[in-house]
Amino acid sequence: MGETNPATDEDLLLKNFYAEVSEVERDNEVVRILSCFKLNPFEHLNLPFDSSLYDVKKQYRKLSLMVHPDKCKHPKAKEAFGALAKAQQLLLDQNERDYLLSQVNSAKEELRTKRKKQLKKDTASKIKSLVEEGKYDQQYEESEEFQQELRIKVRELLTEQEWRRRKMQMRISEEEGRLKRDEEEQKEMWKRKREHEEQWEGTREQRVSSWRDFMKAGKKGKKGEIRPPKLKTEDPNKSYVQRPVKRG
Repeated sequence: MGETNPATDEDLLLKNFYAEVSEVERDNEVVRILSCFKLNPFEHLNLPFDSSLYDVKKQYRKLSLMVHPDKCKHPKAKEAFGALAKAQQLLLDQNERDYLLSQVNSAKEELRTKRKKQLKKDTASKIKSLVEEGKYDQQYEESEEFQQELRIKVRELLTEQEWRRRKMQMRISEEEGRLKRDEEEQKEMWKRKREHEEQWEGTREQRVSSWRDFMKAGKKGKKGEIRPPKLKTEDPNKSYVQRPVKRG
């Protein structure tokens, strides 16, 4: 007899299990997925932040079978199924995963700093924390209260980062638009200059011909030039008076 594949057996068990899942449960899962914070794929897959890649793949198979459009009659089942696929894709991408975990770590540090300030005010908790040498803090971070605060803080940080990214993208788009307008204006200026030069060059022969005609007309005028007569001093109109010439 051949050996059975554990992964195949597990998939078969999942399919058999979800074949018995009620339509109400499927609908509820669709609603849960679509109500998740869009920037946090851990929420879509309903996983803790320290989940492994294996956990991500396993949870995706589990939830995708539940809300698969062929199995679930909810009108937004396809949308929920797509959200799960995107969440898995993000968490399996090393760069995206590193970015998300960096925000989680930042959120933890902020919450730890906040807790230290609170412990300074609460003497009993401070003494207990010192006596138990870190176990008190560890227990708190494993509590549901801390995990809820962490989810909220991660949401805040992811929202801030997304807002900054969009603002930066907006500025980049504006700068690209300005550069494009400048480029178009530059092209239009060179186009007008080129058209002007072409027009100037196109009238070259006409200008040369006009200049030649002008020069010819000027030379003819000197040869057959008719000058107006000089008026004498006794001219009654006195329009021209000839000054007497001094004689030695």
